[in-house]
Amino acid sequence: MENPAKDEGLKRVIGVRSLAINAVNLTVGAGIFALPAAVALLLGPSGFWAYLICAVLLGLVMLCFIEVGSKITTTGGVYTYAEVAFGPLAGFLTNTVFWLGFSTIASAAVANIMVNNLTVLIPALASPVYRILFLAVVYGGLAILNVRGSKGSAGFVVAITLVKIIPLILLVGFGMAHVQLDNLRVTENPSFKSLGEGALMLFFAFGGGAECTLSASGEIKDPRRTIPRGLLLGILFIFFIYLAIQGVAQGVLGDALGLQKEAPLAAVAEVVFGPYGIIFMTLTAVVSCFGLISGDLFVTSRLPYAAARDGLLPGILARVHPKFITPYTSIILYASVGFLFAISGGFRQLAILSSASILLIYVGVIAATIKLRKKKVEGAYTNPGGIVIPVLALLATGWFLSNLALQEIISVLIFLAFFTGVYFLMQTRKRSR
Repeated sequence: MENPAKDEGLKRVIGVRSLAINAVNLTVGAGIFALPAAVALLLGPSGFWAYLICAVLLGLVMLCFIEVGSKITTTGGVYTYAEVAFGPLAGFLTNTVFWLGFSTIASAAVANIMVNNLTVLIPALASPVYRILFLAVVYGGLAILNVRGSKGSAGFVVAITLVKIIPLILLVGFGMAHVQLDNLRVTENPSFKSLGEGALMLFFAFGGGAECTLSASGEIKDPRRTIPRGLLLGILFIFFIYLAIQGVAQGVLGDALGLQKEAPLAAVAEVVFGPYGIIFMTLTAVVSCFGLISGDLFVTSRLPYAAARDGLLPGILARVHPKFITPYTSIILYASVGFLFAISGGFRQLAILSSASILLIYVGVIAATIKLRKKKVEGAYTNPGGIVIPVLALLATGWFLSNLALQEIISVLIFLAFFTGVYFLMQTRKRSR
């Protein structure tokens, strides 16, 4: 096993608080503003059972991330885990699937949701020209911020996360006074099938967020202490705030919640805060989307750098800025690809890759956890019970994979086959030189 904490020349500036807050930021995005209605429509007041099931299943997966993440603390996150455990091909595919097949597409989708919400308040953004200019400013500005220093980027993410979380906490706090207990009474137990569908829906809503923070492991302070504490703290907060929002929304709107498919939280805010509640939630949704984009660019933009550092991508992507000590070429590439997806509109066809991609990433990390179990690293966190937790996590992820549509599975297989060919072509050219 390679030295898991080798010096990469990057500054370690991310502490427990920053890691936890960024985990919250990367999970609480656009989905929370529509999720309560979807859960209510499927399960009604018994929706909390789906949250608990999802919390247990996703928690098993996150414990695997924490274990392997505290052993391997260089930049790259999931890519580095796969590369150390299974070799360069597995690492290259994991890296590419994560940043190109999942993160940039998801970020582009959130960017479009952000602009759509803003268009309600700024109609000029409906124009394609202004839309493109606005997105160019967003991605360009965030790229500059990230290039200029990780500490400033981390501080910005903390600030923007607080700005988007506080309104949700206020909605929960003031909304409790409007909750009608009859709306929360479970009169009929849901079927196992409905609970499974609800847990699957929540799994995809929660997945692909908190674990992204580990992509910047090379910039995390005291990672063997910070990663377990920061990630667990962030995940616990996420589940509590989501469950609280679901409970308040159900308690305030009752059966009407399932009918508010477009903007259920805006409907709750209108009851709680009056006519200005809709504007309040619209602005919160915009800030929430912006926060997710900024947090994603901060951490996931390090993946091309990590692959280039290990010779799997062109060396230019491994360059570190001499003044700001950041992987600036990797940041610029990631922001540029995200911007192109966001303005193309074609990314919607690629979005079917996202759910299958993140599940494959989970399988890879769980397998790496099992493979590296016997590798002892001083001070690293190890889950109790031997391989019980990784095996249970693998069964849970396998169950979620079995629920994917055939189109999603085929899309990912094509994606993997194409980039496997790219990998061997690159290796052949490298040997010929």
